Amino acid sequence: MKAVILEKIDGDVVVGEVELTDLTFGQVLVKVIVSGICGSQLQEIAGNKNNANFVPHLLGHEGCGIVESIGPGVTKVKVGDKVVMHWRKGDGVEADFPSYLYNGKIMKSGKITTLSEYTIASENRITPVPADTPDDLASLLGCGLSTALGTINEEANVKFGESVMIVGAGGLGVNLIKAARLASAFPIIVLDVHENKKEVCESMGADLFINTQNSDTKEEIIKKFGIKDVDVIIETSGNKQAIEETLPLLSGVGRFILVGQPKPGETVGIINAHHLFGGEGKTIKATQGGKFSPSRDIPKYIKLHKAGVLNIDGIITHRMKLDQINEAIGLIRKGQAGRILIEM
Repeated sequence: MKAVILEKIDGDVVVGEVELTDLTFGQVLVKVIVSGICGSQLQEIAGNKNNANFVPHLLGHEGCGIVESIGPGVTKVKVGDKVVMHWRKGDGVEADFPSYLYNGKIMKSGKITTLSEYTIASENRITPVPADTPDDLASLLGCGLSTALGTINEEANVKFGESVMIVGAGGLGVNLIKAARLASAFPIIVLDVHENKKEVCESMGADLFINTQNSDTKEEIIKKFGIKDVDVIIETSGNKQAIEETLPLLSGVGRFILVGQPKPGETVGIINAHHLFGGEGKTIKATQGGKFSPSRDIPKYIKLHKAGVLNIDGIITHRMKLDQINEAIGLIRKGQAGRILIEM
């Protein structure tokens, strides 16, 4: 099968031929239909996910596929089921790390990888969905959309009319705009350094887009809305400067949610830390996937989509093939894409 392989840190990834091995207890073979690309893959390529000692390995952690075969002990899915593939643990067996053959050698990989024609997944990293579930929706529910919905609903606990600032308008950022709009947040303010993101963000439901390269954020929100701070700030970039500059903008009931991860070993400072004690006391929280619980949440989100409450229009900005993976990664790095789907 064809697969994307990370052979060396900080290099281009490779599309190569990989052989499958026999399934062991709790493993499921899935034929991949479509996979998303997450910012976490860029972190892996840079070696920032504690993965530098484990190359070569496969990549990807969100997608949609069809079950081809099941290993011993698997009871949650059957052959022919459509599934969401996700990195967060759901119900089912926690299987061992799968083995593949690459260049004649055994290659271990993660318990879910999706940037390949087939994947060996741990049972608890896939969730069956109705056959008529759109492939795009299923893929987005593997990480980007589900993380956004969970962050807004579970971590930030956004109330009607609360203000939300989203720092970074990449694949996760555009999903967060949708989630914040669904929660009736107002205003929804998006910060980014790429002016080309403005149109997409506004079409998603952002009330204000600020290019922080040439505008002062506080001045802009005072001018537009007459407010000098915001209730919820969700930081998706992991950028040290972005974190330090936006933290002072929290309101007296403010919640600062870190979704993007700073580089390993990096120190982030709090400017004028006294402001954290204003109002009712402000909170800073790091989240893992917005507390997304696949077995609990995926059925709910699919129902919302069928009812027309949750739509995914505009989130996906590019569709590409597996052989175009380095081009796709380049678009993300340059800030020229929202969510990119890789179609098998």
